[in-house]
Amino acid sequence: MEPAFLSATQLAKQLRDRKLGARELLEHFLKRIARYNPRLNAVIGLDVERARRRANLADKLLMKGGELGPLHGVPMTVKESFDLEGLPTTWGDPSQVGNVAKTDSLAVKRFRAAGAVVFGKTNVPLMLADWQSFNAVYGSTNNPWDLTRSPGGSSGGSAAALAAGLTGFEAGSDIGASIRNPAHYCGVYGLKPTWGICPPTGHALGGRVAMGDISAIGPLGRSAKDLELGLDIMAGPDEIEGAGWVLALPPPRHKRAGEYRIAVMLEDRNAEVDRPVQDAIRKVAEHFAREGAKVSFTARPAIDTDMAQKVYIALLRAATSGRQSDAELRASIEAERQLAGGDESYRARMVRANVMRHRDWLAFNETRHRMRLAWAAFFREWDAVLMPAASSAAVPHDQKGERWQRQITVNNKRVPTTDQLFWAGYPGMALLPGAVAPVGLSPEGLPIGVQIVCAQYHDRTAIHLARLIERDYQGFVPPPGYD
Repeated sequence: MEPAFLSATQLAKQLRDRKLGARELLEHFLKRIARYNPRLNAVIGLDVERARRRANLADKLLMKGGELGPLHGVPMTVKESFDLEGLPTTWGDPSQVGNVAKTDSLAVKRFRAAGAVVFGKTNVPLMLADWQSFNAVYGSTNNPWDLTRSPGGSSGGSAAALAAGLTGFEAGSDIGASIRNPAHYCGVYGLKPTWGICPPTGHALGGRVAMGDISAIGPLGRSAKDLELGLDIMAGPDEIEGAGWVLALPPPRHKRAGEYRIAVMLEDRNAEVDRPVQDAIRKVAEHFAREGAKVSFTARPAIDTDMAQKVYIALLRAATSGRQSDAELRASIEAERQLAGGDESYRARMVRANVMRHRDWLAFNETRHRMRLAWAAFFREWDAVLMPAASSAAVPHDQKGERWQRQITVNNKRVPTTDQLFWAGYPGMALLPGAVAPVGLSPEGLPIGVQIVCAQYHDRTAIHLARLIERDYQGFVPPPGYD
């Protein structure tokens, strides 16, 4: 196989076995970027000279029998929103072009400590707030499977670069499916870890240091094993928390596919799902059933999904409301005054959350924690839920207006784009881990992924199920035209 389509784990082994050199591999990715990135615009910033020095060091150490870590010599990129010393961190905002990072984010430091050669950054939407990846600083990123379609967002550049073989590994972030959606759209693997286990220090604008509600950073790769490796590197307490606790995630609940108890959720009235996406997930569920797993298409936690959607949007938009400028806050206050009392549209819920009182937030948070208890009870009887990561395969570019004004086609009907936030928030607002693995192609030849949701801190179970799918059902498939 073309080295650029090997997983990070495979690349690391080839480097250790001296079948590839770190500098050789870095130059190979740089050549592919020069060839393919003009059509994709996935990689938007390079740190070439430092990466070359790092790769040379990796080669010298290997020649002497030394090793930096499990990613020794593997070239990788990170989402633009991570601080990378010497490169700007803008989140796609033109006003932040001069925000050049003075140091690496904690995640980048951990990847470097694991031996990775971090050589660049990948594109995002403005303020990481879209399932497309376009902005006025870097332009628009295209899906390598179909250049007329979105690669997803907000880690869209990450997923596109991986799918096209422009990088060996990636790090993204997720509050509204921003890892899970692009992994699904581009046919790669992604993990939104349990909230709080991967400290996001250095993944913020304006010097912010507090961990945001719901939001998590996590890995993307070309194999499920890469997700496990990335989790091991990224997870663990930061400098402050490390004085008091050590992370000890439980192992996968089972060893064999036939031992698992799997619930399957193909649709919900809050978010219709395109038939090909449902069919692809149903088929992988049936595969597990043939392997002997206990599979149910009706088992659900005792949660009102209408309320779950309402709570998620409130908490989500409250969490992101701090990004508003003073002028935007004043506009939100005025918009909230003009809302009709019974308006429960996405925009109305967003506007209310932007200006809600802390007392109201506490009420939503209390409801969220009751739902967390319901999920915990459910996962005493079931090991995982298979569900969509989004309502359809990759959507055509549509960069007009605001996201809440746009529509996508689902089952030949036009529906609000924001409906599919349900698949992000139903598990996400409960702080649960979710892994995405490719499981098929749509009739248009676009990737379809399955979201694997597990109990809090059972990230390794989600990854193990993704590995079983990869081994026994389907693994990563490169898009055509990038040989």
